[in-house]
Amino acid sequence: MKILVCISHVPDTTSKINFTDNNTQFDTNGVQYVINPNDEFGLTRAMWFKEKQGASVEVVTVGGADVEPTLRKALAIGADSATRVDAPALDGYAVAQELAAVVKNGGYDLVIAGRESIDYNGGMVPGMVAAMTGSSFVNTCISLEIDGNTATAIREIDGGKETVSTTLPLIIGGQKGLVEESDLRIPNMRGIMMARKKPLNVVPSVATATETKTVSFEKPAPKGDVKLVAADNLDQLIDLLHNEAKAI
Repeated sequence: MKILVCISHVPDTTSKINFTDNNTQFDTNGVQYVINPNDEFGLTRAMWFKEKQGASVEVVTVGGADVEPTLRKALAIGADSATRVDAPALDGYAVAQELAAVVKNGGYDLVIAGRESIDYNGGMVPGMVAAMTGSSFVNTCISLEIDGNTATAIREIDGGKETVSTTLPLIIGGQKGLVEESDLRIPNMRGIMMARKKPLNVVPSVATATETKTVSFEKPAPKGDVKLVAADNLDQLIDLLHNEAKAI
């Protein structure tokens, strides 16, 4: 089985976020980047298929040379090879077109992507890639088993879970539950050294079109001051909730 895992290069959630150029550009100074968490769950599941069923695992991302350390981390975790599409990740539609071209040329049985990235939270790329390549698609996937050419997946739905069965080739939008956080892998020194020798291929853009552009960014409003109320001062608490918070 040939697996492709789509990787997003996203800021670490502990990074301090700022914007430049009148709030139209993301300020990358001092920002640490990581594998998108939803993609990391998918990569870990792909490694399970590699170890248990002999699958080959490739990873791909769209971006400039600055994303290569993130791909190298995926290689250190255990992926066999990596591909970087040499194009800026301008919007979801453009990224989907770039990934669809890789999928069409690669002959993959299974494509694993995260249901969304944690930077822009678009949640659109996996579904668009499936439509562009004519593949089956399961989103919000929290379990996946492959038996021959048949895939059985469990997806999260409003108020419950749904079990679906389909045939390969398949694209999924994975999330937490596909594997548990305790299953995630930290690259060891041997993996890091081996990653340096694994192929990281750079392919040209397919000259994609964009459908959207960023007009401006806006940070959430800062939190207001906190008032502490003594545990035995119930009258003050009621007064604050009624007259200031307007909660009662």
